[in-house]
Amino acid sequence: MMRVRTNLFVLLSLAFLLCVLHSSAQLPPDAVVSARLLDAHLQDWAFKALSSPRTGVPYDAQVPTNLTGIKVSAVRLRSGSLRTKGVQSYKEFDIPIGVAESPYVERLVLVYHNLGNWSHKFYPLPGYSYLTPLLGLLAYSGTNLSASGLPELDLRASHKPVLVKFPYVEPAPFGALPKCVYFDLHGSPQFDIVLPGNVCSTMQQGHFSIVVESNAPSQAPSDGKNKFMLKIVVPSVVGGVVLLIILWLLLVRVRRYCERKSIQQMEGVAHSSETLDITYIGDTKVPSAFGIRTSPTIENDYFP
Repeated sequence: MMRVRTNLFVLLSLAFLLCVLHSSAQLPPDAVVSARLLDAHLQDWAFKALSSPRTGVPYDAQVPTNLTGIKVSAVRLRSGSLRTKGVQSYKEFDIPIGVAESPYVERLVLVYHNLGNWSHKFYPLPGYSYLTPLLGLLAYSGTNLSASGLPELDLRASHKPVLVKFPYVEPAPFGALPKCVYFDLHGSPQFDIVLPGNVCSTMQQGHFSIVVESNAPSQAPSDGKNKFMLKIVVPSVVGGVVLLIILWLLLVRVRRYCERKSIQQMEGVAHSSETLDITYIGDTKVPSAFGIRTSPTIENDYFP
């Protein structure tokens, strides 16, 4: 009996410990209610991944299970190295030479965000649909890696822009034009063109994605209507015009035939009639008949 109670106590203790660990791995449901609060939490989790970091090496962080789908990474850099060498291929970001932070710090940490299927929740964009996950790049002071709630540094490019290369973009609806969208630290969106290769460019830090207008008119029905016009209406119109031309030519030929027939009839009548000679009376030309008269005959033998 004593052994049973001991085993039961051990099981209850383990269950309580698992519950505590599980709850500590999650955020309270209302803990993250805005994009700015999410940035603060992601900075905290990213810095925890930098326990003993090597400069220039990215470290992936762990996020709570109730935010599964969000990816976070951090890389620690020297400010001078960032300015003179840049960073090539930090996740989807290519950082050129000449990028500097303000205020100046000797070391800084670049925190990378991939919000995955949480993009529309923290950065809603009415009238638009996301074709890619929202990617973020924020800079923090790297002096104290155990600090939390740090403010962002002002990270800006001076010459060439930072490029954001999206490896996979969902197909846009037919006739819709994809756009780059940039969210600043206040969540205000700005739009720009998509460069060849599904690339967006920026001169400052923030969050980036490729979007498309969700209410963009689809050209498929119009295309079908155009095909109908080409296949049915246009041939009908052309056929009607050709038929009218044929009818007009036929009428012309019938008219000419009738005129020719009438002329032939008139010529036949003329040939079958007596031909009159032409004579002149003074200067006037007049027709004249042959001089044939009936010989006179005596009607009776009476002579006066």
